Amino acid sequence: MNQASTPPAAIAAPPDTGAPPTQLAELWRDFRRNRGAIIGLVIVVALLLCALLADVIAPYAPSEQYRDATLHAPSWEPVNGHRFLLGTDPVGRDVLSRLIHGTRLSLLIGLVSVGLSLSIGVVLGLLAGFFRGATEFTIMRLMDIMLALPSLLLAVSVVAILGPGLMNAMYAIAIVMLPHFVRLTRAAVIGELGKDYVAASRLAGAGTFRLMFDTVLPNCAAPLIVQATLGFSTAILDAAALGFLGLGAQPPTPEWGSMLASALEFIQSAWWVVTLPGLAILVSVLAFNLMGDGLRDALDPKLKR
Repeated sequence: MNQASTPPAAIAAPPDTGAPPTQLAELWRDFRRNRGAIIGLVIVVALLLCALLADVIAPYAPSEQYRDATLHAPSWEPVNGHRFLLGTDPVGRDVLSRLIHGTRLSLLIGLVSVGLSLSIGVVLGLLAGFFRGATEFTIMRLMDIMLALPSLLLAVSVVAILGPGLMNAMYAIAIVMLPHFVRLTRAAVIGELGKDYVAASRLAGAGTFRLMFDTVLPNCAAPLIVQATLGFSTAILDAAALGFLGLGAQPPTPEWGSMLASALEFIQSAWWVVTLPGLAILVSVLAFNLMGDGLRDALDPKLKR
């Protein structure tokens, strides 16, 4: 009888077991709202798989020559037992295999260049943001001088000093991108230094080194992640430009820019040897730019829809 007279409001509601979404879940939720970013992510994942599995999925070795099939047009028809889906280059190498292996080189160039530029740029930006005065003036004026030069001209100058080659091209691209990371880090650090949590850390006895890397830097990570993602596209484009000029990867290395340079004279007679490497550069640069825009929208609270 007592149970029948109990009002419905007194009946205990089932406990709410739904945990609040994690930061990673919120990031993915905001990121996937941008369709272009999802398309870019899919293409980037495909490029990563091509780079990791290049030796497995490439039909032939990138430097293997088939003298009886030079400048063979893309076709499903086999030539002496070999099928060249995207045709061959002027010396009979399979274009598809070279494009796949070129994906590995391009992503490696982006990873090394962005990694070097990001690590050095963050340190210099932290120094410029924390130590105002002569240290900041020296670092930022040096960055301004580097920004005053066209990026490709600066990269060519560095490679001309170091010598042509793939590793030197990576160093040159890292130097070209360095001012962007330094300026971005310094601006983010200056914006964070005036906040209460930094003052609380100082009062708690945190030293300068701990303030720089444990307190302030994690809160500056969002713009740096976006800049690093966009830096991949810049690195790929600059590496292709250096390779096209003969200052980057040297033949027979299957790098997209050097593939363009070696096939330029056949642009009218064999369109595929020029068009396909150019499309590979275009698609990869566009994919990283789309993904970077999506990350910017997801990480910046002001841009969240």
